[in-house]
Amino acid sequence: MFEQPADFRDESQALHALLEPLADADYDRPTQFKGWTINEVLTHLHMWNWAADKALTDEAGFLAFVEHVMADRAGGLRPFENRWIGDLKGRALREAWRKLFGEIADHFAAADPKARVKWVGPDMSVRSSITARLMETWAHGQAVYDLLGVERQNTDRIRNIVVLGANTYGFNFKIRGEEPPQPVPHLRLSAPSGEVWTFNEPSDTECIEGSAVDFCQTVTQVRNVADTALKVTGPNATRWMAIAQCFAGAPNDPPAPGSRFRVAA
Repeated sequence: MFEQPADFRDESQALHALLEPLADADYDRPTQFKGWTINEVLTHLHMWNWAADKALTDEAGFLAFVEHVMADRAGGLRPFENRWIGDLKGRALREAWRKLFGEIADHFAAADPKARVKWVGPDMSVRSSITARLMETWAHGQAVYDLLGVERQNTDRIRNIVVLGANTYGFNFKIRGEEPPQPVPHLRLSAPSGEVWTFNEPSDTECIEGSAVDFCQTVTQVRNVADTALKVTGPNATRWMAIAQCFAGAPNDPPAPGSRFRVAA
Protein backbone atom coordinates (compact mmCIF):
# COMPACT_ATOMS: atom_id res chain seq x y z
CA MET A 1 0.00 0.00 0.00
CA PHE A 2 1.33 3.47 -0.84
CA GLU A 3 -0.11 6.91 -0.15
CA GLN A 4 -0.32 8.54 -3.59
CA PRO A 5 -3.62 6.91 -4.70
CA ALA A 6 -5.34 8.17 -1.54
CA ASP A 7 -3.78 11.62 -2.02
CA PHE A 8 -5.07 11.67 -5.61
CA ARG A 9 -8.55 10.70 -4.43
CA ASP A 10 -8.54 13.37 -1.71
CA GLU A 11 -7.38 16.13 -4.08
CA SER A 12 -10.02 15.12 -6.62
CA GLN A 13 -12.73 15.06 -3.94
CA ALA A 14 -11.74 18.56 -2.80
CA LEU A 15 -12.20 19.85 -6.36
CA HIS A 16 -15.50 17.96 -6.66
CA ALA A 17 -16.76 19.66 -3.49
CA LEU A 18 -15.87 23.04 -4.98
CA LEU A 19 -17.77 22.24 -8.18
CA GLU A 20 -20.82 20.59 -6.62
CA PRO A 21 -22.89 23.76 -6.01
CA LEU A 22 -22.47 24.99 -9.60
CA ALA A 23 -25.29 25.01 -12.14
CA ASP A 24 -24.75 23.60 -15.63
CA ALA A 25 -24.37 27.09 -17.11
CA ASP A 26 -21.46 27.85 -14.75
CA TYR A 27 -19.33 25.20 -16.43
CA ASP A 28 -19.16 27.37 -19.57
CA ARG A 29 -17.35 30.17 -17.69
CA PRO A 30 -13.78 30.71 -18.97
CA THR A 31 -10.83 30.47 -16.58
CA GLN A 32 -7.52 32.34 -16.72
CA PHE A 33 -5.81 29.16 -17.99
CA LYS A 34 -5.73 29.72 -21.77
CA GLY A 35 -9.38 30.72 -21.62
CA TRP A 36 -10.43 27.11 -20.94
CA THR A 37 -13.92 26.79 -19.54
CA ILE A 38 -14.60 24.69 -16.46
CA ASN A 39 -16.05 22.10 -18.86
CA GLU A 40 -12.75 22.01 -20.73
CA VAL A 41 -10.72 21.74 -17.53
CA LEU A 42 -12.81 18.76 -16.43
CA THR A 43 -12.70 17.22 -19.90
CA HIS A 44 -8.90 17.38 -19.86
CA LEU A 45 -8.67 15.83 -16.39
CA HIS A 46 -11.25 13.16 -17.17
CA MET A 47 -9.73 12.04 -20.47
CA TRP A 48 -6.18 11.75 -19.13
CA ASN A 49 -7.40 10.06 -15.95
CA TRP A 50 -9.12 7.56 -18.22
CA ALA A 51 -5.90 7.14 -20.22
CA ALA A 52 -3.82 6.56 -17.08
CA ASP A 53 -6.28 3.92 -15.92
CA LYS A 54 -6.11 2.25 -19.34
CA ALA A 55 -2.31 2.23 -19.17
CA LEU A 56 -2.54 0.40 -15.83
CA THR A 57 -5.39 -2.04 -16.57
CA ASP A 58 -5.40 -2.49 -20.36
CA GLU A 59 -2.04 -1.78 -22.02
CA ALA A 60 -3.24 -2.77 -25.51
CA GLY A 61 -6.26 -0.50 -25.16
CA PHE A 62 -4.05 2.36 -24.01
CA LEU A 63 -1.67 1.95 -26.94
CA ALA A 64 -4.62 1.93 -29.35
CA PHE A 65 -5.86 5.15 -27.75
CA VAL A 66 -2.45 6.82 -28.16
CA GLU A 67 -2.38 5.78 -31.82
CA HIS A 68 -5.81 7.35 -32.24
CA VAL A 69 -4.68 10.58 -30.53
CA MET A 70 -1.64 10.85 -32.81
CA ALA A 71 -3.70 10.20 -35.93
CA ASP A 72 -6.56 12.57 -35.08
CA ARG A 73 -5.02 15.72 -33.69
CA ALA A 74 -6.19 18.12 -36.41
CA GLY A 75 -6.26 21.56 -34.88
CA GLY A 76 -4.47 20.47 -31.72
CA LEU A 77 -5.13 18.42 -28.62
CA ARG A 78 -7.86 20.68 -27.23
CA PRO A 79 -10.27 19.98 -30.14
CA PHE A 80 -9.45 16.28 -29.87
CA GLU A 81 -10.42 16.28 -26.20
CA ASN A 82 -13.68 18.05 -27.03
CA ARG A 83 -14.46 15.42 -29.68
CA TRP A 84 -13.55 12.63 -27.26
CA ILE A 85 -15.93 13.86 -24.54
CA GLY A 86 -18.81 14.43 -26.97
CA ASP A 87 -21.95 15.88 -25.41
CA LEU A 88 -20.94 15.18 -21.81
CA LYS A 89 -20.98 18.56 -20.05
CA GLY A 90 -21.71 20.33 -16.80
CA ARG A 91 -22.91 18.37 -13.81
CA ALA A 92 -23.11 15.11 -15.78
CA LEU A 93 -19.45 15.47 -16.73
CA ARG A 94 -18.58 16.28 -13.11
CA GLU A 95 -20.22 13.08 -11.90
CA ALA A 96 -18.63 10.91 -14.62
CA TRP A 97 -15.24 12.33 -13.63
CA ARG A 98 -16.01 11.71 -9.93
CA LYS A 99 -17.00 8.08 -10.52
CA LEU A 100 -13.87 7.41 -12.56
CA PHE A 101 -11.38 9.06 -10.20
CA GLY A 102 -12.67 6.86 -7.38
CA GLU A 103 -12.21 3.74 -9.48
CA ILE A 104 -8.73 4.85 -10.53
CA ALA A 105 -7.66 5.40 -6.92
CA ASP A 106 -8.77 1.84 -6.13
CA HIS A 107 -6.98 0.36 -9.14
CA PHE A 108 -3.71 2.14 -8.39
CA ALA A 109 -3.88 1.35 -4.66
CA ALA A 110 -3.97 -2.36 -5.53
CA ALA A 111 -0.99 -2.16 -7.92
CA ASP A 112 2.74 -2.51 -7.31
CA PRO A 113 4.04 1.08 -7.04
CA LYS A 114 7.31 0.04 -8.71
CA ALA A 115 5.69 -1.64 -11.72
CA ARG A 116 6.13 0.10 -15.06
CA VAL A 117 3.28 1.45 -17.17
CA LYS A 118 3.19 2.92 -20.67
CA TRP A 119 2.54 6.59 -21.30
CA VAL A 120 2.50 9.02 -24.21
CA GLY A 121 6.17 9.78 -23.47
CA PRO A 122 8.58 7.43 -21.69
CA ASP A 123 7.28 4.60 -19.51
CA MET A 124 6.92 5.47 -15.82
CA SER A 125 6.33 3.73 -12.51
CA VAL A 126 2.84 3.19 -11.15
CA ARG A 127 3.73 5.60 -8.32
CA SER A 128 4.84 8.28 -10.79
CA SER A 129 1.73 7.81 -12.93
CA ILE A 130 -0.75 8.42 -10.11
CA THR A 131 1.43 11.25 -8.77
CA ALA A 132 1.19 12.90 -12.19
CA ARG A 133 -2.61 12.62 -12.04
CA LEU A 134 -2.61 14.23 -8.59
CA MET A 135 -0.37 17.05 -9.86
CA GLU A 136 -2.59 17.67 -12.90
CA THR A 137 -5.72 17.71 -10.73
CA TRP A 138 -4.14 20.19 -8.33
CA ALA A 139 -2.73 22.41 -11.08
CA HIS A 140 -5.77 22.57 -13.35
CA GLY A 141 -8.04 22.78 -10.33
CA GLN A 142 -6.30 26.02 -9.34
CA ALA A 143 -7.84 27.75 -12.36
CA VAL A 144 -11.29 26.88 -11.02
CA TYR A 145 -10.49 28.03 -7.47
CA ASP A 146 -9.20 31.30 -8.94
CA LEU A 147 -12.27 31.82 -11.13
CA LEU A 148 -14.66 31.24 -8.23
CA GLY A 149 -12.65 33.47 -5.89
CA VAL A 150 -12.10 30.66 -3.38
CA GLU A 151 -8.91 30.45 -1.35
CA ARG A 152 -7.70 26.88 -1.55
CA GLN A 153 -7.14 25.03 1.73
CA ASN A 154 -4.01 23.02 0.93
CA THR A 155 -2.78 20.03 2.91
CA ASP A 156 0.56 18.26 3.15
CA ARG A 157 -0.40 15.99 0.26
CA ILE A 158 1.17 18.70 -1.94
CA ARG A 159 4.52 17.19 -0.88
CA ASN A 160 3.99 14.88 -3.86
CA ILE A 161 4.11 17.92 -6.16
CA VAL A 162 7.11 19.39 -4.34
CA VAL A 163 9.02 16.13 -4.88
CA LEU A 164 8.01 16.09 -8.54
CA GLY A 165 9.17 19.68 -8.91
CA ALA A 166 12.49 18.98 -7.20
CA ASN A 167 13.09 15.86 -9.29
CA THR A 168 12.55 17.67 -12.61
CA TYR A 169 15.36 20.21 -12.14
CA GLY A 170 17.60 18.62 -14.78
CA PHE A 171 14.67 17.94 -17.13
CA ASN A 172 13.75 21.64 -17.19
CA PHE A 173 17.13 22.56 -18.66
CA LYS A 174 17.60 19.57 -20.95
CA ILE A 175 14.32 20.14 -22.83
CA ARG A 176 15.68 23.61 -23.65
CA GLY A 177 19.00 22.25 -24.86
CA GLU A 178 20.83 23.53 -21.79
CA GLU A 179 23.16 21.68 -19.46
CA PRO A 180 21.67 21.69 -15.94
CA PRO A 181 23.88 24.07 -13.94
CA GLN A 182 25.46 22.87 -10.74
CA PRO A 183 24.98 22.93 -7.87
CA VAL A 184 21.29 22.10 -7.72
CA PRO A 185 19.68 24.78 -5.52
CA HIS A 186 18.78 23.94 -1.95
CA LEU A 187 15.05 23.94 -1.18
CA ARG A 188 13.71 24.97 2.22
CA LEU A 189 9.93 25.08 2.12
CA SER A 190 7.19 25.47 4.72
CA ALA A 191 4.42 22.88 4.41
CA PRO A 192 0.76 23.74 5.01
CA SER A 193 1.09 21.96 8.38
CA GLY A 194 4.04 24.16 9.34
CA GLU A 195 6.58 21.37 8.89
CA VAL A 196 9.76 22.40 7.04
CA TRP A 197 10.72 20.32 4.00
CA THR A 198 14.30 20.46 2.72
CA PHE A 199 15.80 19.06 -0.48
CA ASN A 200 19.31 19.00 -1.96
CA GLU A 201 22.54 20.02 -0.29
CA PRO A 202 22.40 23.06 2.03
CA SER A 203 23.59 26.29 0.40
CA ASP A 204 23.41 29.99 1.18
CA THR A 205 24.31 31.00 -2.37
CA GLU A 206 21.93 28.75 -4.36
CA CYS A 207 18.64 28.30 -2.57
CA ILE A 208 14.86 28.71 -2.76
CA GLU A 209 12.98 29.43 0.45
CA GLY A 210 9.36 30.06 1.31
CA SER A 211 5.96 28.41 1.08
CA ALA A 212 5.64 24.93 -0.40
CA VAL A 213 2.38 26.14 -1.97
CA ASP A 214 4.24 28.95 -3.76
CA PHE A 215 6.83 26.45 -5.00
CA CYS A 216 4.09 24.14 -6.29
CA GLN A 217 2.34 27.02 -8.01
CA THR A 218 5.59 27.96 -9.75
CA VAL A 219 6.62 24.50 -10.95
CA THR A 220 3.09 23.73 -12.19
CA GLN A 221 2.97 27.17 -13.89
CA VAL A 222 -0.28 28.26 -12.29
CA ARG A 223 1.61 31.37 -11.13
CA ASN A 224 4.65 33.29 -12.28
CA VAL A 225 7.34 33.15 -9.61
CA ALA A 226 7.15 36.96 -9.45
CA ASP A 227 3.60 36.60 -8.09
CA THR A 228 4.75 34.43 -5.19
CA ALA A 229 6.68 35.23 -2.01
CA LEU A 230 9.47 32.74 -2.75
CA LYS A 231 12.96 33.97 -1.87
CA VAL A 232 15.18 32.91 -4.77
CA THR A 233 18.95 33.25 -4.34
CA GLY A 234 21.62 32.51 -6.95
CA PRO A 235 21.76 32.35 -10.76
CA ASN A 236 20.92 28.64 -10.94
CA ALA A 237 17.87 29.04 -8.72
CA THR A 238 16.76 32.16 -10.59
CA ARG A 239 17.02 30.48 -13.99
CA TRP A 240 15.23 27.38 -12.72
CA MET A 241 12.25 29.28 -11.37
CA ALA A 242 12.02 31.24 -14.63
CA ILE A 243 11.54 28.04 -16.68
CA ALA A 244 10.26 25.48 -14.16
CA GLN A 245 7.68 22.93 -15.27
CA CYS A 246 7.08 19.65 -13.49
CA PHE A 247 4.90 18.28 -16.30
CA ALA A 248 6.17 16.37 -19.33
CA GLY A 249 6.33 17.58 -22.89
CA ALA A 250 7.94 20.40 -24.82
CA PRO A 251 9.16 23.55 -23.06
CA ASN A 252 6.35 25.78 -21.83
CA ASP A 253 6.82 29.35 -20.70
CA PRO A 254 5.22 30.32 -17.38
CA PRO A 255 2.28 32.75 -17.37
CA ALA A 256 3.14 36.42 -17.49
CA PRO A 257 3.44 38.15 -14.11
CA GLY A 258 0.05 39.25 -12.82
CA SER A 259 -1.94 37.23 -15.36
CA ARG A 260 -3.21 34.52 -13.01
CA PHE A 261 -4.73 35.31 -9.64
CA ARG A 262 -7.68 34.61 -7.38
CA VAL A 263 -10.46 36.93 -8.42
CA ALA A 264 -12.58 38.77 -5.87
CA ALA A 265 -15.38 36.51 -4.64
